[in-house]
Amino acid sequence: MPHKDNPHLMAATALFAAAITVMTAYMLHIPIPTGGYIHLGDALIYLAACLLPAPYAAAAAAIGAGMADLLTAPMWVLPTLVIKAALPLFFTSGRERILCRRNIAAVVLAGLFSPAAYALAGCAMAGTMAAFAPQFLGTLVQGVGSGALFLVIAPALDGAKLKERLWA
Repeated sequence: MPHKDNPHLMAATALFAAAITVMTAYMLHIPIPTGGYIHLGDALIYLAACLLPAPYAAAAAAIGAGMADLLTAPMWVLPTLVIKAALPLFFTSGRERILCRRNIAAVVLAGLFSPAAYALAGCAMAGTMAAFAPQFLGTLVQGVGSGALFLVIAPALDGAKLKERLWA
C-alpha cells in the first residue's frame, strides 16, 4: 500500500484525530490539581500508532490531543503537539498483529515518556522543578490507564483481524 496521498490513510488519520479529541477532552476527563487532566485518549494514540504509518499516526495524535487541549486546557497545546506526536514513534504498524512484543514494550516506554515530558513542560510553565513530581505522578496515572485499556482492546481487535480487514 503506497503511503503518498493515500485517501484511505488520510481518512483514517482524520477519524483517529477526531476520536482522540473526543476521548481525551470529554470521556473520563478528570482534572488533576497540578494542572492538566487524566484521560484515556492515549489508548487511541497507541492504536493509531499500530494501524497507521508513523507520520499519519503522529499527525492524528498531535491534531487530536492538541484539539482536546485547545478545548479544555489551552495552556498545554504547544507541549501536547510535540509530546503526543512523539508517542507513535515507540510503536510499529509493520506487524500483522496489533499486540506484538515491540508494541507491548512501547506501551511502557510511552507511558513513562509522556509523564516525564509533561512534568518537564510543567516545570517550565511554573518556573520551578518543584512541579515535576506532582505533574509526573498525575500523568503517570493517565499513562497506566491508557496502557491498560490498550492492552485489553488490542487482543480483541487482533482476534477480529482488524489490521487485515482495514487494509485489505
